[in-house]
Amino acid sequence: MGRKKIQIKTIMDERNRQVTFQKRRFGLMKKAMELSVLCDCQIGLIIFNSNNKLV
Repeated sequence: MGRKKIQIKTIMDERNRQVTFQKRRFGLMKKAMELSVLCDCQIGLIIFNSNNKLV
């Protein structure tokens, strides 16, 4: 048994959206670091939050 599929849609609750953003951002950065180590390459990430501010 695997995890239940969730529908990808905009999260309406502002606080819940921010928490999800922080968790997903951390996961994305972790994957980028793993790719960098495995492939011996440099990775660049540009991430903007919902207010269009650079994070």
